[in-house]
Amino acid sequence: MTTTTMIGEPYPVQFSVDYPDRPLSRLTSFFRIFTVIPIGIVLGAVSGQVWQSSSGRVAIAGAGGLLFFGPLLMIVFQQKYPRWWFDWNLELQRFGNRVGIYVLLMDDRYPSTDDYQSVHLDYPYPDVPVMLNQFLPLVKWLLAIPHYIVLFFLDIGVFFAVIVAWFAILFTGRYPRAIFDYVEGVIRWHNRVAGYAFVLITDRYPPFRLAP
Repeated sequence: MTTTTMIGEPYPVQFSVDYPDRPLSRLTSFFRIFTVIPIGIVLGAVSGQVWQSSSGRVAIAGAGGLLFFGPLLMIVFQQKYPRWWFDWNLELQRFGNRVGIYVLLMDDRYPSTDDYQSVHLDYPYPDVPVMLNQFLPLVKWLLAIPHYIVLFFLDIGVFFAVIVAWFAILFTGRYPRAIFDYVEGVIRWHNRVAGYAFVLITDRYPPFRLAP
């Protein structure tokens, strides 16, 4: 059983990025698609899930590198969410978001593997028997389909918005605040959907909004 949530209560997945109210590096912004390659390789290395079997290697990908099937089975059959799995998912999401906002030019500091820098992502560790429905994880990914559709079009908007931001940074050194807020909102939306459908930390359906 899940507890009843009050209308207007903040969504459990909280995300924000500090606006860089300072001149951004024109040089690294211009070459961002190349400078991100090393840390992108690191992210890919820690995101991949590989199990060794007696017959050879079998690569099994989870939901974007997140532990998904393990927590799902534990919630369904034992009503528990191992804490280290929760911590892994949260820290991997944080790292992935740091790389993401660097690619999207929202920060010119190179993504750290452990420091939070300008990215703030948090959600509470769930008390599974109290906070989560035992069988809902089986269908959350399906219930989230409307969000996938909306995010597809929002991501197209992000693509063109970042192109405009790229030119703005090259000419002014600044990231237009309106564009920054839009891109931040789309990333926030992605994190909410991931927290609901794949990280499985809440049963509250994600809101259809960019704002916190």
